[in-house]
Amino acid sequence: MIHFVLLLNRQGKTRLAKWFSTYTAKQRARFSREVSTLVLNRNARYCNIIEWKEHKLIYKRYASLYFVACVDWNDNELVTLETIHHFVEILDKYFGNVCELDLIFNFHKAYFVLDELIATGELQESSKNAVLRCVAQQDVLQEAPHENKAEL
Repeated sequence: MIHFVLLLNRQGKTRLAKWFSTYTAKQRARFSREVSTLVLNRNARYCNIIEWKEHKLIYKRYASLYFVACVDWNDNELVTLETIHHFVEILDKYFGNVCELDLIFNFHKAYFVLDELIATGELQESSKNAVLRCVAQQDVLQEAPHENKAEL
């Protein structure tokens, strides 16, 4: 099970945080700080898996962003890396070569993608086209109220 997903930039700022397990606000802040310190200070030559408390942190760097997932001790690391890569591919397809600014200004759309992909800490949809179709429908629903106001 995935306990949380964090997207961090190289300066350690959290660009996206999705929590699938229940933590207090204080715990979330502490975990974010600890995880960002561990991941950002890690040598690039080391593997992308860190043993952390009773969990594992699995991360992958894409351009200036680190995609981090915290999973149970007995979860498959390669499947989690594949899920992270799958998420990045969907974001790339949706935004057209996603960058940090896309996530800053359209964070709600990134959350839509993540919500369609992962539910309750488990991979929910493996089809990129199905996720993109659902997010496109969400975009249509989001634009509909603006069109009705323009007609008035």
